[in-house]
Amino acid sequence: MTGERMPEPVSREAPPLTGHAIASQRWSDLVFLHWRVEPDRVAPLLPRGVRPDEFDGSTWVGLIPFRLSRATLLGSPPVPYVGAFVEVNVRLYGVDARGRRGVVFRSLEASRLFAVLAARAAFALPYEWARTAVDDGDGMLRYRSARHGGGPRFAAVARPGAAIEPGPLEDFLTARWGMFTSRRGRTRFTPNTHVAWPLHAAELLELDDGLVAAGGLPGVTARAPDSVLYSPGVDTWFGRSSRD
Repeated sequence: MTGERMPEPVSREAPPLTGHAIASQRWSDLVFLHWRVEPDRVAPLLPRGVRPDEFDGSTWVGLIPFRLSRATLLGSPPVPYVGAFVEVNVRLYGVDARGRRGVVFRSLEASRLFAVLAARAAFALPYEWARTAVDDGDGMLRYRSARHGGGPRFAAVARPGAAIEPGPLEDFLTARWGMFTSRRGRTRFTPNTHVAWPLHAAELLELDDGLVAAGGLPGVTARAPDSVLYSPGVDTWFGRSSRD
């Protein structure tokens, strides 16, 4: 495509938001599971004007369970019940013609119906209403999800390890300062900011996943992930969206 810029450098530090934040969230106890995927498999799944972002000749798909809490929207105070739940998302990595790097969500599982409807309306995100939960004990995290009315399920057991100093791959997979969405055929970019990720090594002990296949990439999670990371979490703020 003519006029495409080179992708912006991957930066562990987030650029400042332009204008006031319109939403915020706390993300805690994240387990980052990632697999290498051929770019040609991912390209048809991205919004218009977004191409697969690559590292070491591959693009990547992420499967990420975590606790979301202290959610606010348009200056509201944190909502204790509606704004606190376990989320499991499937995400891809893209770059647009302006060189902006961001994530593209294929699905996001959440247990609060109001939050699902609000995120669909406000951000055009493909949230799904599901029974999501996490148990912790014995130094392990046990995440699970099942959509209401049937559909793909998810369960994972992971053991966080020692803190690590992120390398280029870890930064590529986690230091993402925006997301691409599509509304009525127009691509939108929504920036976000938070402190640099505190990252730990992690071990995946069990995985039963149907979400990545339902998101358009069957067979990927049948093999062991190429990267497993853990983060205790960050506080995150979102800026206003801009259209392509």
